[in-house]
Amino acid sequence: MITQEMIIADIISQHPETLPVFKEYNLDCYECQIADLETLGHGAGVHKVDIDRLLNSLNGALKK
Repeated sequence: MITQEMIIADIISQHPETLPVFKEYNLDCYECQIADLETLGHGAGVHKVDIDRLLNSLNGALKK
């Protein structure tokens, strides 16, 4: 399960199936150096993305 406390780069490397979700939300985290240090919750806040919707989408991608 993905949580908002997780580091973005870790999510992408451990669950590459989430990459389309990041793209859907216009989060180009896979290209950002900050992704190695930034939590999902912080990144969502910076980009004004609803964290609950994002988490729902990311965790949904894990179930496919």
